[in-house]
Amino acid sequence: MKDTVYIIGHKNPDSDSICSALAYAEYKNGTGDIDAIPVRLGDINRETKFILNYFGIEEPQIMETVRLSVEDLNFDNIAPVNPEISLRMALNLMSKNNVNSLPVIDENEQLVGIVTVSDIVQSYIDVWDNSILGKSGTSTDNIIDTLSAESIVLPDNIKPFDGKLLILAMEPSTLKDYIEDNDIVICGDRKDIQEAAMDNNISLMIVTGNGKLDNKLIKIAEDKGIAIISTPHDTFTASRLITQSLPVGYVMTTDDLVVFSLDDLVDDVKVQMSQTRYRSYPVINHENKVIGSISRYHLISSMKKKVILVDHNERSQSIDGLEEAEILEIIDHHRVADVFTGSPIYFRNEPVGSTCTIVGSIMFENGRRPSKKIAGILAAGIISDTLLFRSPTSTNTDRIILERLARIADLDVEQFAMDMFKAGTSLTGKTPQELLNQDFKAFTINDNKIGISQVYTMDPESLKDMKRDLIALMEEKAHEHEYSIFILMLTDIFHQASEMIVVGQNKDYAAKAFNEVLQNNSFYAPGVLSRKKQVVPPITNILSEIDNIV
Repeated sequence: MKDTVYIIGHKNPDSDSICSALAYAEYKNGTGDIDAIPVRLGDINRETKFILNYFGIEEPQIMETVRLSVEDLNFDNIAPVNPEISLRMALNLMSKNNVNSLPVIDENEQLVGIVTVSDIVQSYIDVWDNSILGKSGTSTDNIIDTLSAESIVLPDNIKPFDGKLLILAMEPSTLKDYIEDNDIVICGDRKDIQEAAMDNNISLMIVTGNGKLDNKLIKIAEDKGIAIISTPHDTFTASRLITQSLPVGYVMTTDDLVVFSLDDLVDDVKVQMSQTRYRSYPVINHENKVIGSISRYHLISSMKKKVILVDHNERSQSIDGLEEAEILEIIDHHRVADVFTGSPIYFRNEPVGSTCTIVGSIMFENGRRPSKKIAGILAAGIISDTLLFRSPTSTNTDRIILERLARIADLDVEQFAMDMFKAGTSLTGKTPQELLNQDFKAFTINDNKIGISQVYTMDPESLKDMKRDLIALMEEKAHEHEYSIFILMLTDIFHQASEMIVVGQNKDYAAKAFNEVLQNNSFYAPGVLSRKKQVVPPITNILSEIDNIV
């Protein structure tokens, strides 16, 4: 069985993050060793939607955490039972499936109780009176199955089993002192006893030792609506086994049930299990239907989720629960940050303009030719992250890999880039909240928390009317998350410049890093296109200088 590995880009994913995850998943699946699944950590932006629609590729599934959930465990997939099945059948099912409990459901497949080995054992310890079959609602089918019996007479309308259970070990003349209407009797093949019992209007006769009835008695039984069955067991065995015909609904636990869903995190499950005494617990799906059961053993034997990180290696930008996952590889083109691993991994970090460049290189180095669609999205990722080589992060390697991918994808790079940037930089209908979240990354520099959002546009003037609201929301977020500097880069792709809107207690230092002065919380930065290469380094330098002075 192949291991499932999730290929994960960063939060607030851009085109490079999504495209590299999709492409690297295809590459890893081609090795045949794993089942690689590309995932995203947030909504995709307009540019990425354009890319995926253009090449006819579905967006990756969203994933919120890599913490283990119940769905990830190899829990018991035993089918639930209905309340009418016998205790004996329940025991057989438990033994067959090596479990100690069974979930019980109603006709709508909703959980109504749990029957455990302990419930059944307790039912034998309890002192039942001899009217237990009637009280429990035991069916004829349950009695026949439990006693391995065959029917001799089964009336269409069987009398209710609301009488006593009797073993007829007395003379016919004394029966009348014990037997009453609708009683259930166990007897041997003595005809006088059988006939005397029928005269007292019993509801069911169980004949032991494969005993038979003559035609006269069968006719009497049919006329009076008395059920007659024959079991191969002797009287002692039959009397001992018959209580196992009780329906599980009579002994099952129905109060204070603890149920887990597929989405429940294992950490939360452990806490709940530690506070309860049950040995196993039902598992329900998204339709509240029981699909199995889980026990403490399954938690002990659980494995970590396996992940490969692309386009990031910083915990704050990665998926929730990363510390509980097993990181297999990292493919990135950013600075080396703070992701820790428990053992050596394949870590490929190159100073190029796009992670898609690295993924394309890996494919070509290993003799793999990407499909036309994958070559297309890799090319799009490179165009996006390098701003078609206008970004200072661009390298000759990016150009070489893009040219090769474009030939495979049969792509007019210049025309595609123009169409893609137009689709991606349209700000029509965008709210301040959406703009700030569209491409946001957080950094920690010398104990200072820095937040930087970047918005690419071909029409920066369209944001003038929104600027006041943007600044107000930025100040709110800076206060909430304790960002000493929070920057919104409004990047004009074709004029190759950015307007830097800045808030935070150290906002003036952000402007000073570019030898500028803030005016109305902003300054103009010609030639500044790259957050990673042109914004983070000078801010790091200015904050380091301040710390040294202090």
